[in-house]
Amino acid sequence: MASDIDRQSDPTRFGTEAFYASIGRAFVAMCAFVPVLFLIEFLDKLSGHRLARDGGIEPHRIEGLDGIVFAPFLHASFEHVLANSIPLILLGTFVLADGGARFWLTTIFIAVVSGIGVWFLGDGLTVGASGVIFGYLGVILMRGVMGRSLWHIAVGLLIGLLYGWQIVGVLPNDPEVSWQGHLFGFCGGLLAAILFRRRRPRPAAPVAEPDLT
Repeated sequence: MASDIDRQSDPTRFGTEAFYASIGRAFVAMCAFVPVLFLIEFLDKLSGHRLARDGGIEPHRIEGLDGIVFAPFLHASFEHVLANSIPLILLGTFVLADGGARFWLTTIFIAVVSGIGVWFLGDGLTVGASGVIFGYLGVILMRGVMGRSLWHIAVGLLIGLLYGWQIVGVLPNDPEVSWQGHLFGFCGGLLAAILFRRRRPRPAAPVAEPDLT
C-alpha cells in the first residue's frame, strides 16, 4: 500500500495525479513568464533599444560579459519574442515540471554555457532566449535517454517532430542567427540533465531473519 501511495505522489511518473498537477502548474508559470519578455521588449523599444545594446552579449569584450546574465531576457523585436514564446512555454513546462530548484539550476547553467560560447565564438551583439530554448531541448532529450522514462522519451520524440528542424540552428548557416548560442545552449542542456538529474533513493537492504538455531 505504501509503495502505491509513493508512486501516486511521484510528479515524474506519467499518469499520476501528481504528474498532471506538476505539468499544469509549470504550464501556468511559463505562460505567466512570457508576458514579462514582451514587457521588457516594450521598454527596450521605448528606450530606442538601449537595453538590448547595453545588455546584450558583446563577444571578446570584457564589458560584454554581463550580457550572459541579461541577454536571455532581451530580444531584437516583438517578432523575435513571439518566435521564441511557443517553444519556450512548451519546453520550459516539461523542464519546470521536474522541480523548481532543478529548473533554476538548469536554466542558469544553460544560460552561462550558451553565453560563454557566444562570447568566445560570436561575431556581434547577441540577445534572445533561443540559447536557453535549445538547452531545454537538450535537457528533455537527455532525460529521456538516462531515465528510460516513457513520458520523457515521448516528449523528446514530440519535440523532435515539432521543432527538430530547428536543430539546423546549431550550424553556421545564417549570419543573423547566433548558431553559437544555440549549439552551446543545446550542449549545456545535455550536460545539465546529467548534473542535476533526480537522484532515486536506493532500495532498503532486506532485514536478515534472526537465526534461532
